Amino acid sequence: MTQNLMTTELSEAVAAVRSRCGMEPRVGMILGSGLGAMANQLGAAIAIPYNQIPNFPTTTVPGHRGELVLGTLEGVPVVAMNGRPHLYEGYTPVQVGFPVQLLRALGAGVLMVTNASGGLRPGLEPGTLMVLEDHISLPGLAGLNPLVGPAGGQERFVTMAAAYDEELRLRALEIGRALGLPVTSGVYVMVVGPSYETPAEARFLLQIGADAVGMSTVPEVVVARALGMRVLGVSCVTNVLLGAPAEWTEGHSGVVSVADAAAPGLASLLRGVLRVMSDE
Repeated sequence: MTQNLMTTELSEAVAAVRSRCGMEPRVGMILGSGLGAMANQLGAAIAIPYNQIPNFPTTTVPGHRGELVLGTLEGVPVVAMNGRPHLYEGYTPVQVGFPVQLLRALGAGVLMVTNASGGLRPGLEPGTLMVLEDHISLPGLAGLNPLVGPAGGQERFVTMAAAYDEELRLRALEIGRALGLPVTSGVYVMVVGPSYETPAEARFLLQIGADAVGMSTVPEVVVARALGMRVLGVSCVTNVLLGAPAEWTEGHSGVVSVADAAAPGLASLLRGVLRVMSDE
C-alpha cells in the first residue's frame, strides 16, 4: 500500500507508530488468546498500547494485552500485535481488519497469525498446533466481510483460493515435526461467538469440512491477501468439542490456560520459520 492510497485514519496511525519507532518490519504477527508472551521475546522492543494509536481498535478480552510491539526476532524485523480485536466485542469487520492495514503500511510483507480454537476433527487433542491450510468464514458468507465498503487502496475482488502461503505452511510443518511438537494441518472455521458451540453446531461444522473452530483470524487474513501479503496461520487447539461432555465448563479461562502451556512450542515453531527467513 503506497502513501497516496492511505486513508486519513491509516495515515494518522502510521505517523503515531513511526514517531515512536522508525524500524520497517518485514513480518507482522497477530498473537491470539494466551499467546501474547511471544511478544516479550522481541529484541530491542518498543511497545505501544493500542489506545495510543489513533483509530486503532482496543481489545477487552483477557489474554489479549492490547499493545503493538516492534523489535527483532531471529534477526528479522517484526511488528507484533499482542492481542487482537474481535467481532464479538462490537467491532465491524472493517475495524477488525484495520490493524493489518497498519502492519502492511509499516512495511510488513508477511503476516503470521495465531489463534486458539476448539477441535472438531477426531484426534485433535488440546495443545495440538494446527497449521492452517484453508478456512471457512461463516460471518463472511453471511456478509460480514472486511472488504465491504470503500476500497481504501485495497483490492476488493480478492481470490482466496490460496489464502495461506503453501511454502510457509510446509516449512512450518517441517520445523514443527523436527522440534517434536504436536503439529498438524487443517481447515479452520470462523464463527462470531462469543458463546461456544452447541454439540449440534459442532457436528454441523465438522460435516461442512472444518477441523477446528474459532472466533477470529479470517478478517485479518482477507485484508492481508487484499494487500498482497503472504500468510502463515497457526491455531492452538485448546479444547475438544466432539466426544466430550455436552457442556464444556472451563470457558475462556480454560482456553487461555491451555494456550499458555502451548505457547513455548508455538514460539519455537514461529522462531524456526523466522530463522529460515533471516537466511534468505
